[in-house]
Amino acid sequence: MGIIKFIKDYTLPLAMITGALTHQWVGQLSFLTPYLIFTMLLITFCKLSLKDIRFHPAHLWLLLIQLVGSAGIYFLLRPFDETVAQGAMLCMLAPTATAAAVITGMLGGNVGFLTAYLLFCNIAVAIAAPLYFSFIGVHEQLSFMQSVWLICRQVFPLLILPLFIAVALRKFVPAVHKALLSLPRLTFYLWTVALVIVMGITVNFMINHRNISLKTGLGLAGVSLILCCLQFVFGRRLGRKYGDPVSSGQGLGQKNTILALWMAQTYLQPLVSLAPATYIIWQNIVNAWQLWRKNRRER
Repeated sequence: MGIIKFIKDYTLPLAMITGALTHQWVGQLSFLTPYLIFTMLLITFCKLSLKDIRFHPAHLWLLLIQLVGSAGIYFLLRPFDETVAQGAMLCMLAPTATAAAVITGMLGGNVGFLTAYLLFCNIAVAIAAPLYFSFIGVHEQLSFMQSVWLICRQVFPLLILPLFIAVALRKFVPAVHKALLSLPRLTFYLWTVALVIVMGITVNFMINHRNISLKTGLGLAGVSLILCCLQFVFGRRLGRKYGDPVSSGQGLGQKNTILALWMAQTYLQPLVSLAPATYIIWQNIVNAWQLWRKNRRER
């Protein structure tokens, strides 16, 4: 019984350690990443009823910080290092993690608020990401509109299609919809599996890029650490004004780093992947600490 409790309390750090130790094998499962993202979003959106989705003033502030802040940090750092600037932008632009709703519930926050923000945030990123990546200069051989279309065609379905499928299941196949709702912690377990895989990818990436300059490597890891801490802090401070620091903190700070890693590897310079890769480590240290502190207070 003690072992089971230990595993439950330390699922996140155990997943990170497992992924790091088995990187040679789990790193080869990177092709599963978009499918895991899709499935986690589908299950999360199945919990939503369109009539229950309500826009809260705090949502607007969180979106402004995320969208304006990501562009601002890019232009601020661009004169010093283009790669670090892209990594910083991605650490802020990445949408909220699907498992954030699960962590929010475990921390005693408002799951409804967070789930609604998850929807708004993913829609906003699906629209903004193609524009941002096009301005940065990816796919330079294409025109601006061609680049927007290419990126949007791949990013938008991954983020938005699960919503339409969830709505369709609720209306036309209620039995399947009910079955998905009967597995409330499945998203967390899927996210744990994804975390193991992405940690394996991260370690493989670091091993394969040992020749990365110390300045760029430290810059990407350092900026992701700073932005991770700032987003959790600013989110909680904003949420405190509306009486719910946990939900806003998780909404702004806990990123879908798996999606961010995929976007970096697909659309930006390969080295940019180090920023969301290290962000994975920082945010899960924060989450593990928050859960440990809450459990300690309750005991």
